[in-house]
Amino acid sequence: MAFSLSSSSSTLFFTLTLFSLLLLSHHQQQQFPPLNSAEQESVYLALESINPEIQWRTLYPDDLCLSAPHGVICDYLPNPNSNDTVFTPHIVELNFGYVLDSSDNPPCSSNSSFPLSLSSFSHLRKLFFYRCFTGSPVLIPSLKTVSSELEELVFMENPALFGSLSGIFGNFTSLRRFILTGSNVSGGVPDEITKLPSLEQLTISGNRNLGMGMIPNDLGCLEKLRVLDLSRNGLTGTIPNSLGNLKFLLKLDLSCNNFVGKIPEDLKNLQNLEFLDLGFNKFGNFGIPLFLGNMPRLREVYLSGNPLGGAIPEIWKNLRGILGIGLSGVGLVGNIPSSMGVFLTNVSYIGLDNNKLEGTIPKELGLLEHVNEMNLQNNQLSGGIPFSAPFVARIGGKLKLEGNSGICLDKSMKWSVDQVKGSLRNLRICSPTTENPNAALFVDGNGNGGVSLSRNWYLVFVLGVFWSIYLVGG
Repeated sequence: MAFSLSSSSSTLFFTLTLFSLLLLSHHQQQQFPPLNSAEQESVYLALESINPEIQWRTLYPDDLCLSAPHGVICDYLPNPNSNDTVFTPHIVELNFGYVLDSSDNPPCSSNSSFPLSLSSFSHLRKLFFYRCFTGSPVLIPSLKTVSSELEELVFMENPALFGSLSGIFGNFTSLRRFILTGSNVSGGVPDEITKLPSLEQLTISGNRNLGMGMIPNDLGCLEKLRVLDLSRNGLTGTIPNSLGNLKFLLKLDLSCNNFVGKIPEDLKNLQNLEFLDLGFNKFGNFGIPLFLGNMPRLREVYLSGNPLGGAIPEIWKNLRGILGIGLSGVGLVGNIPSSMGVFLTNVSYIGLDNNKLEGTIPKELGLLEHVNEMNLQNNQLSGGIPFSAPFVARIGGKLKLEGNSGICLDKSMKWSVDQVKGSLRNLRICSPTTENPNAALFVDGNGNGGVSLSRNWYLVFVLGVFWSIYLVGG
């Protein structure tokens, strides 16, 4: 039997529903009061600091927790001083500056100044500035009055920001993420950063005047750290052994600094590490660290630009998950071990260029199915290249072999002349008498071999026999 409401029942149902919605709306209005005037005024002052050219009060005249620019975010938090379940609105995020076209954070102007009204935000969790300080110099202020609940503090690409990091941090026991990139800040990495017990990401990168400082010895106390990026700062000294205590670390990037000495063996304790970049420092004359072979979770390893010296070690058996390996310009000598082609089955990038490697290229490298860039240029390699035509066609111009005077095209690989691409066309053809006694003398456009060396010797032998008979008979 179909069920239907009578006219009177429908009216009663509609009345009850409307009454419930009105009660709910009234309850919400009682439960969620408007943003308090002090925080509202502080938001206006902050917006006017980063862009005084916009009439913020006119654009957003109402409660900023109900209508605010994209980067200003509220949360309704319980009032600890009330016995009832009362929620009070507070500003929890301030994000300034465009990041993506889809992000309409309040835009900064060329004459932005740092907001001085941050102490009013008692529950601020995130403070973010992207390309806000690009014109007149802006001194990075002390943030000791900012809420101790702050979890993220981010300064990205603010070249006019200057001063020292020392003394700016408050009682940030909840800070999980600190990022400072592309600034003019100086004075090195301050020791007080080691007093941030909740820190999970520390990225201080690309700050051109931060150099002449060292990594604090106690940085290894940040046991929750997962990302440590101190690249491109010109830092000096040695890497402290304490970094080996960062057992949850996933990424370590110390590239493009002036670190010296030996790469610390204690880094072998970073058993969760997936990304390691120590490239372009001054670590010298100790060879490639053998302990890398005992870090099976590594996915990318870059040591390029350090005068490490030595041969390529046999450490690849436990590194089958490697995706990228950079050993360019590190002074390597000896042969390329075939084990790299056997075990690095997932690798997509291999950089061994600008070394002193010699011998032939292992044929096993030509079996790597996922590699899309291989740079072997500027070494002392010799012999025919062992790569098939499909392998070369797949990699294209990212197979780099220039600067190895002894390398040649091995026609025994049954290559078609039309399949030889890019810089490989400049390689000479291998000499069959010296480099490959079984090599074909030519390969036609269909990949068919022509006269081979073995057949040539057979003809010479037959002619020699006839010549001998002629001479004897004469």
